[in-house]
Amino acid sequence: MSVPPDRIVDLYERHAQAFDRERGRSLFERGWLDRFRTIAGAGAAILDVGCGSGEPIARYLIAAGHDVTGVDSAKTMIAICRKRFPEQSWVVADMRGLALGRRFGGILAWDSFFHLAQPDQRAMFAIFAAHAAEGCALMFTSGPRAGEAIGSYQGEALYHASLDPDEYRALLRANGFDVVDHVAEDAACGGHTIWLARSAGSGHADR
Repeated sequence: MSVPPDRIVDLYERHAQAFDRERGRSLFERGWLDRFRTIAGAGAAILDVGCGSGEPIARYLIAAGHDVTGVDSAKTMIAICRKRFPEQSWVVADMRGLALGRRFGGILAWDSFFHLAQPDQRAMFAIFAAHAAEGCALMFTSGPRAGEAIGSYQGEALYHASLDPDEYRALLRANGFDVVDHVAEDAACGGHTIWLARSAGSGHADR
């Protein structure tokens, strides 16, 4: 593709304030988030990978009683989160090299994971597994089919990629996750393609 995915961090860093202003707060994701929370368990520690400015998803999880650790590559996004929710943990890091040394009851990668190139997406499943407690809920959004696409944000090209659904299933299975549900282009959730899975691993959550 003509727009390298590595440029995305710079794009979101430069437009962090605009992103925060424009990010919808209607929480159309609520139904899926509630299913995710049910699997994770009451009070489970949540890892939000690609947390953006923390609105509205992290806010919803925090209000529901979860401790949230948010990770984003854009420093300004994390600065907004720290100011907004100072009692939570916020980390500037590239998800592709994430190694926090702890496990969580829930891992969320909503509208973030799909900005990675296909080889990087494949490698992320081992990273998810390394941070997953036994019974951990994992939820992420992808494209509906294998391919690459260039969208637009603030007049700039924005990279997206997806693997084939069968490959996602195989990667989840190989890394100790069972698929709970998968809906392609869910009309009730803004057309998002969503994966919800549960870890069968033996790691214990660090709450």
